Amino acid sequence: MYHRFNENKYPSTNIKMDVFKNQIRIINNNFEFYNPSKLEKEFNKIKYKKKILLTIDDAFTSFYKNAWPYLKENKIPFILFVSTEAIGKFGYMTWDQIKEVEKEDFAFIGNHSHSHEYLINYNFKEFKNDIDKSISNFIKNIGYNPIFFSYPFGEYSLEQKNYIIKNFKFAFGQQSGVIDLNKDKYELPRFPINEKYGEIKRFENLIKFLPLQYKDLVPEDKFIKSEENPPEMYIEFFEEQKNLDLISCYSNEGTGWDKTDIKFENHKLSIFFRENFKERRGRINCSMKDKEGWRWLGVQFSIKLN
Repeated sequence: MYHRFNENKYPSTNIKMDVFKNQIRIINNNFEFYNPSKLEKEFNKIKYKKKILLTIDDAFTSFYKNAWPYLKENKIPFILFVSTEAIGKFGYMTWDQIKEVEKEDFAFIGNHSHSHEYLINYNFKEFKNDIDKSISNFIKNIGYNPIFFSYPFGEYSLEQKNYIIKNFKFAFGQQSGVIDLNKDKYELPRFPINEKYGEIKRFENLIKFLPLQYKDLVPEDKFIKSEENPPEMYIEFFEEQKNLDLISCYSNEGTGWDKTDIKFENHKLSIFFRENFKERRGRINCSMKDKEGWRWLGVQFSIKLN
C-alpha cells in the first residue's frame, strides 16, 4: 500500500521514486505482479505461486505526476483508491486524470469513500450517506461503481463492513498480512510502504512473507468500545496446519509494542492482552517460521477512546 510519491515533507505516507523503482525491480526479479481483474475468478482457488498486488490510496497528484508514467510504461497492474470529495482539489487528481488511468487494462480504480473522514466516528446514517455519495459520484463520472473498496485509515465497525458487503466485492484494510483463499474478502490485508517502512532490506523480507491461514478469528467486530477494551481474542486454525506452537505475537496496547501472552490448545490460539489499548488503532501481529519461510498475520482494531 502506497500513498504519496516524491512528496518528501510527508515521510509517513511518502515514498521516494528512486526507492519505489528499486522496489519494483526487486519484485520483478523475484515474483510476478498480480492483476486484480483475476480476483473475482481466482479468489477461492488454491494458489501455488505467490504474486504481488500494488495498491495506492487517495489519488494524490504526486501519484499521477511521478508514479503513473513509470507504472504505465512498464504496464504494472495496480488499484488506485479514490475519495470522491477531494477530486480536483489542490494536491489531488482530477476526474479526467482518473479516467485516463482507468482506461488502461492493467489499472483499476477503487472506492475510498467520499469524505475520507474518520468514518468509524460516524453514526450509521452518516456512514451510509458518505458511501452512497461516493457511489453516485463514481457512476456519474466514470459510469460505474468500482468493485474494490478500501477503508479510510483501515477503520470500520461490523455494521459498516456489512454495508460495504452490499455494495462491493472486495474491501482492503490497513492491517499487515498476506492474502489467501481463507481471508475475509472484506478485510483484506496490506503492508503499508513509506519512507520509514520502505527500507530495502525490510522490503526484501516483507515480500517473502507467506500467509498465516486461519479458520476463524474473534472478535468479528474490529470496532472496540471502551467497555470491551481490551477485547477477548482468539484465532482458530485448521486441523491439518503444523508448527502452530511456534507462533509468537506482538501488540501495541498500553505503553507500546511488546510480546503478547498467548496460549495454544486444540488448534485454537487464545490471546491475552496486557492492558487497555490507548491509541485509536490497536494492532497485533503474529508470525511463525516453518520450513517454507516466515508466515504473517496482522489484525487492526479501531478503539473508541474516552
